[in-house]
Formats: sequence, structure tokens, C-alpha cells
Amino acid sequence: MASEYKPNLGVITVTAATTLDDDAYAGRTINLNSTTGRTITLPTATGSGATYTIFVGATVSSGNHVVSSGSGVIQGCVAIATDIAGVTVPTASNTNTITLNGSTTGGVRGSMLELQDVASGIWSVRGSLVSTSTEATPFSAV
Repeated sequence: MASEYKPNLGVITVTAATTLDDDAYAGRTINLNSTTGRTITLPTATGSGATYTIFVGATVSSGNHVVSSGSGVIQGCVAIATDIAGVTVPTASNTNTITLNGSTTGGVRGSMLELQDVASGIWSVRGSLVSTSTEATPFSAV
């Protein structure tokens, strides 16, 4: 019988645009180990508690790494820093996309996001993003 709670199931590297699902990806670290941007689409948020950790293993330099929640919203905040000062960036009430551009909005090697399905239509986000220039919000409503 499959468990609803999936602790540390290892690391999986994605090599193309990927739509996540609970069975294959929940409880795993998704490694974006490519300098070419990847689009990650979250499943529909239902309140399952499923957690996805996204780690940037190689600084994106062509395109952007994009995390999309589709019709759901992403709520929370992340720390983003170029240096020791850094900033904490909150989402807006309608955020549904996170864009890591390899410079101002994160996406530099070592950046990490954790997203959890906390309620119907709502994802929680937290994380730490590494930037190379003046920090800017990675959050938007698309």
C-alpha cells in the first residue's frame, strides 16, 4: 500500500519540461542540473500534503527555470541573496509562477525551493535562492 507521506525518496534529475505527479516525484528532490531552462508544472493542489523540493544543480544561462502551479496559487516567501545582506521576498495573493533567471531572481547553482500542497488550489513555498546581481522577485501571476 502506498504511503500518503513520502519522506526522502532520493534525487531525480529532470532533463526536459516536466509535469510533476505525487507517485513519481512527491518526497523527492528534483534536480535542475542543466544550464538550459526547464519548466516544472506542479500537479493540481488538493491539500494532499505532498512536498516537492527543487534544487538548482547548474546555473541556468539559457532561458529560465520556471515553476508553474497552473490554476492554483503559490503562497509564502523565499530568501534571495547575492551577498550576506540578501532580501526576503513574499508572494502576492495571486502568484502562480516562479521564474529563476540565473541572475537577479535566483537560478544560480545552490538555489532551492520547497513546495507543499497545503489546501485545494494552494501551494506553500519556502526556500533560498542564490543570485548574481541586485535581487528581484521571482514571483509572478501569469
